[in-house]
Amino acid sequence: MKLKLAIIFGIVIWVLSYILSSILGPIFTDNLPYIDLIIPLITIVVTGFFGILYIRNIETNEVVEGLLAGMIFIIVDIILDMIFFVVPNTQNIMFDNFPMHVLSVAILTLLITTFLGYLAQMKIDLK
Repeated sequence: MKLKLAIIFGIVIWVLSYILSSILGPIFTDNLPYIDLIIPLITIVVTGFFGILYIRNIETNEVVEGLLAGMIFIIVDIILDMIFFVVPNTQNIMFDNFPMHVLSVAILTLLITTFLGYLAQMKIDLK
């Protein structure tokens, strides 16, 4: 487990998710006021990208590494959410329903990173 790399990627994922949701969130919430699709989409894209960067350098136990990396990403996300938004009581589009946010991010992150680990361990010959 590359703990330092996983923590750094977790921080980068959190920062990019926040920046992209701040930029793109108002565009989508103004046009689709009852549907909040932007945060899950941003989570999928950003976590997928950095999950690939993390998993590609792992040689053994890719599925377990993917699961552990996903757990680290979730822990970093929750800690940073608490530090910057929950404790100071700052309003943000991502945290209108905080328990649902944590649950959806946790499920998406674990599924993405574990699936990436599964794909990384497969031997595929595309001829």
